[in-house]
Amino acid sequence: MSDNKGTRLLRLIDELAEAAERVGFEVRREKILREIGYRARGGACRLREQELLILDRDHAPADQIEVLAEALRGRDLERIYL
Repeated sequence: MSDNKGTRLLRLIDELAEAAERVGFEVRREKILREIGYRARGGACRLREQELLILDRDHAPADQIEVLAEALRGRDLERIYL
């Protein structure tokens, strides 16, 4: 991946994460531990009253963008600037 493209993807991830926070998610970037035979990936979940969005910081930028886009799908994004 070229440096310019990589930089653009990282900026896109930051913008999508900021949008997720504006619609109510607490975005966490963590290293998700894996076991043999188990493919863990990030995503949205609810912990008590807080909506969380977990991003695996070791995943490729394209995978992180997919997780963010999936979490934002169906949300009211009209009130935020993307």
